Amino acid sequence: MSGSEASLTQAFDALPTRFAGTGGAAVVLRDGKVLEERSWGWADAERRIPFTRETLFRICSITKHFVVGAMLDAFPDPTALDADIAARLPRLEGPHPGALHLAHNQSGLRDYWATAMLCGAPAEGVFGPEEASALIGRSRGLQFVPGTRFSYCNQNFRLLGDVVAARLGKPLGDVLRARLFNRADMPRALLAADTQALPDGTIGYEGSPEEGHRAAVNRIHWTSDAGIAASLEDMIAWERFIDATRDEPGGLYARLAGPVTFSCGAPAGYGFGLGRGRMLGRAVVSHGGGLRGWRSFRGYLPAERVSVVVLFNHMADPRDAALTLLEALFGPHQTQPPAAAGAWDGRFIEPETGLATRIATRSDGLVRLHFAGGPDTLDPRGPELAESGPTRLRLGPDGITLQRDGDNLTSLLQPISGAPARDIEGCFVNDEYDAQLSITAQGGALFGAFSGWLGQGMMTGLLPVAGDVWLLPCPRALDYSPPGDWTLHFARNAAGEVTQVTIGCWLARGLVFRRV
Repeated sequence: MSGSEASLTQAFDALPTRFAGTGGAAVVLRDGKVLEERSWGWADAERRIPFTRETLFRICSITKHFVVGAMLDAFPDPTALDADIAARLPRLEGPHPGALHLAHNQSGLRDYWATAMLCGAPAEGVFGPEEASALIGRSRGLQFVPGTRFSYCNQNFRLLGDVVAARLGKPLGDVLRARLFNRADMPRALLAADTQALPDGTIGYEGSPEEGHRAAVNRIHWTSDAGIAASLEDMIAWERFIDATRDEPGGLYARLAGPVTFSCGAPAGYGFGLGRGRMLGRAVVSHGGGLRGWRSFRGYLPAERVSVVVLFNHMADPRDAALTLLEALFGPHQTQPPAAAGAWDGRFIEPETGLATRIATRSDGLVRLHFAGGPDTLDPRGPELAESGPTRLRLGPDGITLQRDGDNLTSLLQPISGAPARDIEGCFVNDEYDAQLSITAQGGALFGAFSGWLGQGMMTGLLPVAGDVWLLPCPRALDYSPPGDWTLHFARNAAGEVTQVTIGCWLARGLVFRRV
């Protein structure tokens, strides 16, 4: 056994302890052959059903590239579906996104798992096909012109799957079985849209080793955005299919993983339901997935012909686990040490998205950027640059510029300051989504909650930023990843009275709620 293979075995041995939880499975392949695989723990801890390579697992958003693959197989020119997509967005004003915009997350549509929270959806409420169609059909405005920016949007893929199934006159599960699962020899894979249960009884768990684990409650209906269930054996078969067909002219995965650009010609870091990025300095085409109780990651390193898949039925980080396996195989990646940091700290508004942006230098000298769904940790490269992958901050004579290559966004941040304004109580409504925001003071503290045709959300304490900018946290949602903090940016009339608030998060931006 070579040194790298021995290290890989040791890394697999350590997975159940390092990423402790109820159960899981993982595999690393090279040249289509399994180097090491492991399954451990419990598919159902209470009934003591073991987690094995045949156990069904919710792969969640990894579903997306399977659905796009089925679309490309049935419609080699996806623009043939553009009119069908437009018909499902009857209220949309302005340019309509096409199928390729949806497949590349360049549609400009707001994510429906985020807008559902604006409409009062309870985090553990029922959300079925009727609710999904109604919410998607309400879309009236876009966040940006299709093709010009990136914004992750689950309903892009829900629309694609619905349109493909309708055009072919078959249930989406049958389409996936005939066009992908059978071809790749994935016998157990299926579309398991109802998230309450899996056919073999496997359960996903929330919690942690410190606080204990409990069965996660999910009552949403996922289809082409995240609805596939598959076993480790199925995923091994898929990775083997990828490697075996990688050199076929016009091969399916080669097309899924090929270069993608924005309309301006700039390279895009996401396309056809897959992310293009780097792990340990090596190019990787990958995707992760999550639902409460389930986390997954798969990646293919084309130059090395290496695949890695990690599946957890608990909430540990599968990408981090995959990284430890690749480090065992290749050795750790040598990174450039951080330099002395510049003057980054402050609070800002990013003008295009309208999102509150916070920058703070940590005690270890690294720079923490709060802008998108979660904070980014950037390495200082001197007093005028801090970066991490495709995200950079540059300090110039006019201020701080935020550059996010993955979003195709470069913007000069606008500083905001001043004591947080507290005269913001009231009721605010948004006609597009028939949604309402209520802000009230209780015992001197300000609270806010959304409500609408999907229910009534719970009151949550507002967090001050500066001036007329506040945050409304959203730590739980229907989806695994909550929207995070909603930016509340209040506007006033000439008399200084609050008249409206513009609300947004990274997944759903620029929604105006008027005061009533």
